[in-house]
Amino acid sequence: MMETNQNKRHRRSVRLQDYDYSQSGAYFVTVCTQRRACLFGEIVDGAMQVNEAGRMLEQCWLAIPHHFPHVDLDAFVVMPNHAHGIVIIDDSPVGAKNLSPLPNTNRPVQRPLGTPSKSIGSIIRGFKIGVTKWFREKTDTHAVWQRNYYEHVIRSEQSLIRIRQYIQDNPASWAFDRENPAAATREAEDALHE
Repeated sequence: MMETNQNKRHRRSVRLQDYDYSQSGAYFVTVCTQRRACLFGEIVDGAMQVNEAGRMLEQCWLAIPHHFPHVDLDAFVVMPNHAHGIVIIDDSPVGAKNLSPLPNTNRPVQRPLGTPSKSIGSIIRGFKIGVTKWFREKTDTHAVWQRNYYEHVIRSEQSLIRIRQYIQDNPASWAFDRENPAAATREAEDALHE
């Protein structure tokens, strides 16, 4: 039986409407495993102990600039069932790093169908594909990632400093992490927002 449009579940986009995610700037990204499965290691005494899959995830993350030369990486952490990282896109012709994206001109961005090859979406898709390929070759796990990812546009130096600290402290805060399936209480969702 075919579903009618009224019965179809629609996913709410977590992206900013009309925002160009390929423009120069810094982006805080979180990718999570399917059903919050702890695939990459464990937290021991407040420190992340990566397993073989966690080491492969780190290698795939660190390889991003080899596939996307316009990208630099900043703070990064592997957690048992997710990873946080800061991706800096620099498409400027002179190579000057500017952490704040250009202001939105409130004009709709005209994009071809699909994700532009230099956007955060294509960068994260490539990263997730690399990790998934390893899992499918080396393990029985085939569904590694949640369908989407979370991103936050970093708009100020203060925000960048706060997010770097959050990434560094994340393993020690695992007991309260909203991605921890065993957490008794969850951290505040807006702790990182400006």
